[in-house]
Amino acid sequence: MADADGTWSIGELAGRAGVTVKTVRYYSDRGLLPEAGRSGGGHRRYGPGALARLREIRSLRGLGLGVPEVARALEGDGPLVDVVAGELRGVARERAALAWREASLRLLSECEGAERAELLPLLGAAELPPATDAVVRFWRRSLPVRLPGPLVARVLDEVVPEPPADPSPGEVRGFARLGALVSDPRPGRAPRPPLPGERYRAAVLYEGLAEAYGLAGAEVRAGRPPGGREALECFAEAYARALGERDSAAFRHRLTGLLEREETAVMARYWKLAAPLLPADRPALGLLHHHLTRALAESGAC
Repeated sequence: MADADGTWSIGELAGRAGVTVKTVRYYSDRGLLPEAGRSGGGHRRYGPGALARLREIRSLRGLGLGVPEVARALEGDGPLVDVVAGELRGVARERAALAWREASLRLLSECEGAERAELLPLLGAAELPPATDAVVRFWRRSLPVRLPGPLVARVLDEVVPEPPADPSPGEVRGFARLGALVSDPRPGRAPRPPLPGERYRAAVLYEGLAEAYGLAGAEVRAGRPPGGREALECFAEAYARALGERDSAAFRHRLTGLLEREETAVMARYWKLAAPLLPADRPALGLLHHHLTRALAESGAC
């Protein structure tokens, strides 16, 4: 029972809450459980609200919150909602990491021989889920320095695959190999900038290419080849305007040579790995670019 002043000793509070005195002292020392005062002998006393407070602390701790998060949550309903939202984000990250670990182990159990030997060090060195920082850096090295920020963001959004929360073993394999490709420091492994050695207006080119890829992507979704007349004309015109030239048969012949030098083995490998990892309803830009380049060469040969 409480004393005449309505307070409890630390032992009484611990007994009512079903915890040890050590637990009550721990939360008190960290400021989570305020004391109502001290007895004449210097012993802690707790007010009638301490029991509800202690139960709230134990509930939050039972949900996995750390002491700093519990302290924030106890400040009121608003902070509690914010803390819970943060915990939910943390749980989502943990679930994704666990899903990637499971899929990685399944991949190793399914593959064998040379493939297992290739993948084991890649999987062991990768973050779970894998980070896309190296892929972003790979693309930034290939983009024009003066390309406006919004355009850079649009390009990266189209070409950098996002790791799914619940991957298949095949997706784990793809991201592992993609990470190895973009992180390879050997000479000749870095992407080349478009139209190397040519002077052109980068923003004009990328805005025009976005329109051409949009037209070509619509053709793919309609079940047609992506090198139709409208998309091809938009594609050639984008380069012509960027280079300050007129679209003509002679220009297309010269452009075909420039674009053929762009298609390096590194970029071909990139798109082979990345295309299956991008959203299924969004044709990979690299494949659209390849088809438009082929259509351009064929139009010049006619």
